[in-house]
Amino acid sequence: MFAGLALLVATLVLRGATAKNRHIRAKLVVSAAVFAVYAGVAILLRYGALDAELQSQLAVFQPLLLLFGLINLLVALVINPWREDRRPDRFPNIVQDAIVFLLFAVAAALILRDRVLAVTAAGAVVLGFALQDTLGNLIAGLAIQIEKPFRVGHWVSLGNHDGLVSEITWRATKIRTKAGNFVIVPNNVLAKDTITNYSEPTSHTRVELEVGASYDSAPNEVRAAILDAIRDEPLLARDRQSEVLVADFGAYAVTYLIRVWTTDFSADQIIRDRVRTAIYYAFRRRGITIPYPVQVQMEREWTAPAVDRGALAAALAAAQIFAALTDVQRDAVVRTARPSLYGRGEAIVREGDAGSSMYVVAGGEAAVTLGQSKEPVARLRAGDFFGEMSLLTGDPRSATVTAVTDCDVIELTAEGFRNVVMAEPVVADLVCAAVDARRTALEQHRAAAALESSPDAAAPRSLMTRMRQFLRL
Repeated sequence: MFAGLALLVATLVLRGATAKNRHIRAKLVVSAAVFAVYAGVAILLRYGALDAELQSQLAVFQPLLLLFGLINLLVALVINPWREDRRPDRFPNIVQDAIVFLLFAVAAALILRDRVLAVTAAGAVVLGFALQDTLGNLIAGLAIQIEKPFRVGHWVSLGNHDGLVSEITWRATKIRTKAGNFVIVPNNVLAKDTITNYSEPTSHTRVELEVGASYDSAPNEVRAAILDAIRDEPLLARDRQSEVLVADFGAYAVTYLIRVWTTDFSADQIIRDRVRTAIYYAFRRRGITIPYPVQVQMEREWTAPAVDRGALAAALAAAQIFAALTDVQRDAVVRTARPSLYGRGEAIVREGDAGSSMYVVAGGEAAVTLGQSKEPVARLRAGDFFGEMSLLTGDPRSATVTAVTDCDVIELTAEGFRNVVMAEPVVADLVCAAVDARRTALEQHRAAAALESSPDAAAPRSLMTRMRQFLRL
């Protein structure tokens, strides 16, 4: 009785000393309750009026209570850290309970040796046959908890299923597939199968895909086009270098193997879609052909796609910067223009990049952003233009323009514009006047500090001088 009370008090004191670890405190509450029951049984045996049979049973039961309370107390104190609110990685709750159970079973067998020996052999045979699958799952579950080949929240491949580990129990491991389904894999199956962990040792996962390009395009040109097309993809890891390898000289195309890295394993299909989409638009702009899968060899001379000059002229006529030009002068500009198509989300120009051309939006919509901000300061639609200062003076791009939808633009290069101005000098004056009028309107909305710090926002004559120097007029 006194021993039980002493152990109860000692357990409560230890609970206060390990107040930071909630797991130890919970275990000590169990031990304290067992010690209290032990002391109560001792009081009944000493002062209670019990018949001989009940007293004999309680006398056998009493030491088992003390034994269980002590084992549970020692396992909780020895294995777990006292001053940190966590469980050891190698000894989760399921493993600690198994240790307590095994130690108690061995100690109880020693104490009750005379009572259990008679049924041990028969019981072992029956349990062995009846619970072989359950015991196999239990042992495999303990091994998984101790070895930690994966944890909850890891992306793994188990039993030919890819999924996110949601729960690890005594019997099975539950994973949620990318389709949103739950797959329950028995632990004894995992013990015999190969496990692939996509989240360890790092969260980086490589995604591979192939694309074919025409033999008419040099590998270095194709490689540069692919890398440039995917460099702004937000789902790709920035600390790992993407690779483009020549994988095969196929029957109708050169096959390129593209290797990219991501930290989001669940987005691999989305990444393949975005990479292929970006490559399609980049190839189309650069004139790189993705051959059709034909087996008959066809020889033909490559010709540039036909350009609808009438549509280009109409698009330029809608732009304010060319509104003052005559039809003849506008036709001269159209002959130097180059139509391009940009896919949704692609950057047409990037802030700070060198440039010597301007663009006119012929169809679709584009957004203008400044610095690191993702909020657009302006939206451009058919008839709007941008990049005129890079065309006229060679200034770096002052903003980033991104296609909000698939966007048709007309690009005018400095060299082509120079040829037009050499033939029609008045074009320079008309375009310069339109640009200067636009700049004057924009300057009225800027802060006074920006006005004072801008040496170029002066007079049309200053802009004309810079334009003539850049175009070598």
